[in-house]
Amino acid sequence: MTDLGKVLILFGTVLVVLGLALMFAERLPLGLGRLPGDIVIKKDNFTFYFPVVTSLIISLVLTLLLNLIFGLKR
Repeated sequence: MTDLGKVLILFGTVLVVLGLALMFAERLPLGLGRLPGDIVIKKDNFTFYFPVVTSLIISLVLTLLLNLIFGLKR
């Protein structure tokens, strides 16, 4: 049962770091959120934003990172 606690603490820490990174993403020089392929539709009082390419890149990085972390335990 203590392994589950450690995993939850790890995921919580990752979520906090990811949340802080998203809050300050505009200041980071990564260009995330403004990549070619991200969909932005602006009308008069309405803006629709769907970061397709940014989501794919974040998914790829997290997949590689988690495979490295959990793959080393085997």
